[in-house]
Amino acid sequence: MNPSIACNPVAESKKALRRRLLETRLHAASEPGVQAALERRLLDVLKRYDVASVGFYWPLAGEFDARGAIAVWLASGAHREASLPIVKERGVPLEFHVWTPDTPMQVGHHNIPEPVSGRVAIPDLLFVPCVGFDAAGYRLGYGGGYYDRTLAAWPGAQRPVTVGIAYEACRLEALQREAHDIPLDLIVTEAGLHARPD
Repeated sequence: MNPSIACNPVAESKKALRRRLLETRLHAASEPGVQAALERRLLDVLKRYDVASVGFYWPLAGEFDARGAIAVWLASGAHREASLPIVKERGVPLEFHVWTPDTPMQVGHHNIPEPVSGRVAIPDLLFVPCVGFDAAGYRLGYGGGYYDRTLAAWPGAQRPVTVGIAYEACRLEALQREAHDIPLDLIVTEAGLHARPD
């Protein structure tokens, strides 16, 4: 674990912890070889789960850019679909719209590009960005609650497989949890795959 974040995260405020982890994440993202290692891990996850529809995210500062791995995955098999989240309005679940590398984009809420395909998708597997994560599969995000709301209100009987994308330097022993927090099934980092304990 990164010594700069080795304090007790449960006792630290989420705001302060998020600030420190964002800085740690920016540093980790700049390390040589990390991006290539993460791309290989993502492709391993996609091969392992063999799903047809994948949701992911548009990268913000320090976040792993999954577009290359998703483009490779789309090109290497038939009947595959990728999608990006659309924020229809603050405080409501995300909606996922189909994306390809050629899809026109527009700036949406929070100044994040969104596809203009207009085609709604329901992913079988969802890649989720993490500011930090813990050994039990819980993540720290930006504090907007979008992914927790989205998973809680997921259409249909079965939620997607949820895979967090993070850097090993942002792994903590335990995060402060709230009642609405939903653990992820798997966290992928440049160092390996961290499955949620049973």
